[in-house]
Amino acid sequence: MALNALVTRAKSKGELLAHLKTRGVEDDVAHAVIFRLQESGLVNDREFALAWATSRHEHKKISKRIIAGELRQKGVTQEQIDEALDGIDDESEYRSAFELGFKKYNTMSRLAPDVQVRRIQSLLARKGFNFNIISRVLKELDLLNN
Repeated sequence: MALNALVTRAKSKGELLAHLKTRGVEDDVAHAVIFRLQESGLVNDREFALAWATSRHEHKKISKRIIAGELRQKGVTQEQIDEALDGIDDESEYRSAFELGFKKYNTMSRLAPDVQVRRIQSLLARKGFNFNIISRVLKELDLLNN
């Protein structure tokens, strides 16, 4: 059951433990299985957190704050979350927000500037970017000067 769960994508120790519990596996057996998988290198929360953070940031353009919350839900420790997020600096986070905002901006040429600002703000806020980054993106897109 544990190996089948790992076929689709890597999972954290917490996710795998929850999966085994929902399948009716006893706690001591589940912990023993996870321990063996960790020894063999098939389950590694540090590598999982790093891969998850990199993927979500680069492909989904999600902020560090949202990624940290997702990793917490998956049972990754705060230390491992901090390590994974160290690879995402402020400039990288801004670039992701700008790419996302620019893509949205290009689809709204016929809308009024205030509508464009509101929609880009909403999109970036949903992705977890803070006010400073959102303001910087809007200034760069020259939407705050209209």
